Amino acid sequence: MNHERRRKKKKRNTLTPGRQHYVYAAAAVAASSCESSEEVSSDWFHDIASVVARNLNFVPPRDLDLFQVMFNMSRRTFEYVCSIVREAMIPNPDFSFSDGRPMTLYDQVAVALRRLSSGGSLNHIGASIGVHPYVVSKVTWTFVQAMETKGRVHLSWPRSHQELTTVKSKFEHLYGLPNCCGSVDVTHILLMLSRSEPGVQIWLDHIDNHSMLLMSIVDSDLRFMEILVGFPGILPDSLVLQNSKCFHLCQNGDRLNGEKLDLSENAEMQEYIIGDSGFPLLPWLMTPYQGMNLQQSQAGFNRHLMAAHDVSQKAFLRLKQVWKMIDGVMWKPDKHKLPRYIFVCCILHNIIIDMEDEVLDTLPVSLPHDPGYWTQPSYYADDEAVVSRDILSQYLALTEEDPSSSDASEDN
Repeated sequence: MNHERRRKKKKRNTLTPGRQHYVYAAAAVAASSCESSEEVSSDWFHDIASVVARNLNFVPPRDLDLFQVMFNMSRRTFEYVCSIVREAMIPNPDFSFSDGRPMTLYDQVAVALRRLSSGGSLNHIGASIGVHPYVVSKVTWTFVQAMETKGRVHLSWPRSHQELTTVKSKFEHLYGLPNCCGSVDVTHILLMLSRSEPGVQIWLDHIDNHSMLLMSIVDSDLRFMEILVGFPGILPDSLVLQNSKCFHLCQNGDRLNGEKLDLSENAEMQEYIIGDSGFPLLPWLMTPYQGMNLQQSQAGFNRHLMAAHDVSQKAFLRLKQVWKMIDGVMWKPDKHKLPRYIFVCCILHNIIIDMEDEVLDTLPVSLPHDPGYWTQPSYYADDEAVVSRDILSQYLALTEEDPSSSDASEDN
């Protein structure tokens, strides 16, 4: 057993250099945003939040910033989001408050974020801020188009070997899984559709809800590294995966093709991601052992894997808790536009993480993201993957028995 590899690891930074670049750049942009062509009063944040809270008869806790409570992000992060869409969201004379006042860039972004984060109707949101429902709809769509173009840099597969190495190091440090590059899962976005709508049956999932599927691969910081959204609820998780970019890249050897890790003298492990039993067992996708009466090493492997896979559950929960437009049941949404709204919500989710926003400390992470749903198991198992999983389970069992491996892990 090669424990020297574990002892030689250096202490890990919280952020990869690539992500540090975005955080530092974002902070600089946010700090200077009020010096741009559009001056914003220091009272603007309090005023806009107070208007919303007053119209909703909402009394926030005294120890929390009112703006952060009403818009689910700090002022610094809000200013950074404004800097992203500034060039794309040009002034529009049709965008004004009900009293005729023109809407500034900050006003427009506030309306859009309120629409995405509140989950309320256009009428409800418009009344809370003082704008016509039509304006709420148009401003939000303009914001979505700008963010999906200008903000997509915040949602991408690791762009360098160093970034991916950091992802792998964290999974091993936290969950004991060597060479693990992420966790994949699927969640349901519930829809209220007319039964008479043509083709509506394909949106009916396995518990008789109409839904749209969102698949994501996340890192241990709950950050979305890749998503696929738009497929109808009738599809099982395994088929959604097979239609993804990740599946084709990995099957062709163009992703998760980095250096294999020596687990012992005669065993090595390639790069892989993890999933639950709803996904097939593949050389690059490790899933739990299924069945009763598992061996001790198999049960131990499952504990490691499912503890790590919990990052997917938490990421989806946080996404839906913050961006409530995609939580609950959406009333007859435009199914062509909805994937773009969801994509932007995922970008905003990542931006909050990248900015190390203090709002993260107030979000719940222990509730189910898909209440009422259960996993539809996939029984496909690639022969090579079966061997790899057995090797990994034996490695984890031996590592748990070896005190030196625990000491090495604590040193990190």
